[in-house]
Amino acid sequence: MMEQSIAQQTTPVTSKGLDHQTSAHAALDGRTKGMKRLLPFLGPAFIAAVAYIDPGNFATNITAGSKYGYLLLWVIFASNLMAVLIQSLSAKLGIATGKNLPEVAHDRFPKGVSIFLWIQSELVIIATDLAEFIGAALGLYLLFGIPMLPAAVITAIGSFAILELQRRGYRALEAGIAAMVLIVVLAFAFQVIAANPDYAAVGAGMVTPRFDGVDSVLLAAGILGATVMPHAIYLHSSLTQNRIVGRNEAEKKKIFKLEFIDIVLAMLIAGAVNMAMVVVSAGLLFKNGLVVEDLDVAFHQFGTIAGPVTAISFGLGLLIAGLSSSSVGTMAGDVVMQGFINKRINLYVRRAITTIPPLAIIISGVNPTNALVMSQVVLSFGIAFALIPLILFTSNRKIMGSLLNHRVTTTLGWMISALVVSLNLFLVAQMLL
Repeated sequence: MMEQSIAQQTTPVTSKGLDHQTSAHAALDGRTKGMKRLLPFLGPAFIAAVAYIDPGNFATNITAGSKYGYLLLWVIFASNLMAVLIQSLSAKLGIATGKNLPEVAHDRFPKGVSIFLWIQSELVIIATDLAEFIGAALGLYLLFGIPMLPAAVITAIGSFAILELQRRGYRALEAGIAAMVLIVVLAFAFQVIAANPDYAAVGAGMVTPRFDGVDSVLLAAGILGATVMPHAIYLHSSLTQNRIVGRNEAEKKKIFKLEFIDIVLAMLIAGAVNMAMVVVSAGLLFKNGLVVEDLDVAFHQFGTIAGPVTAISFGLGLLIAGLSSSSVGTMAGDVVMQGFINKRINLYVRRAITTIPPLAIIISGVNPTNALVMSQVVLSFGIAFALIPLILFTSNRKIMGSLLNHRVTTTLGWMISALVVSLNLFLVAQMLL
């Protein structure tokens, strides 16, 4: 079972899967109404959304809030609007073709291009896994005082346990991930209340695009890399490709409309959590003249300023986000290997291999927060390689049929790609200088 690709695991072959297909088709036929009609379509976007609240987001958002207050909230707001568009394109590709993005790329691109895309996507996933693994280990260290190396081993065991949910079917996995997301949401809701932010300044920060020097632009690029996640683009198409199979073009359109609700809900939650990180940092650190770039320092400062419960909720959010997102990264790795080069390895083996880089980082004594921030910069370079093929494919009528992109959608997609590439070139120039 664990040797199968994610796409195959979501194929409705069990009695539970058949029941799910039946309830989904009943919704499509109009035999169910209200929330019952929507329920069969909820889930895939929440798994993808976990990637948008991983520990890399903690590092960039806490740094942004402590350095610039509410200044960069608009970057998170804009990034999440981009995420809604991007994830909807990915989900739509899976629904329209019955294939995920790497599989379509393998079919449409020369072999050399597919191999290149696989290699760069694996590197991006390694950077992602680094952030998630270190973040979860750091959460254990902050909450329980467990040294980083043993904490990393415990993190590995925890991520294996989450992967086990797949053996019980995709609904069990979706429920487990959703529960973990809920814990993170509640943790940050409490922190926002404790921070008592300036809500007028929060509103202004969300709708007023501006920077304050080169460092703020670099942080904005890191936030973008942490918010619009390349591996989530690959994964989402695999989560929808066989989950509910449309019997005709009209049904595929209905499936996409209902899945879009799932996407909007999941991205709203992810965006709210990311904004809460900046708001808490600005309300507790920036307000008191504290520039904090290390998550362990932020944890202790939150405890000093707002009390131990605030610090504990921060550490708990970091731990849960790291554990859940590390498993999602492992699933994405399976999707890109299976899709781009038609190879796969056991998910447990993959999980074991991907623990090596973060363990090496921890053993070497590199500052965990610095490693998290740099991993987000690496992620920003991978976005274009996932996004450009996605736009090319979803604007091709032969591939998409009735789910072909509207011209406005395609235009917005290319504008986002241009913005991402421009930011990446700026980052390269700054690093060289």
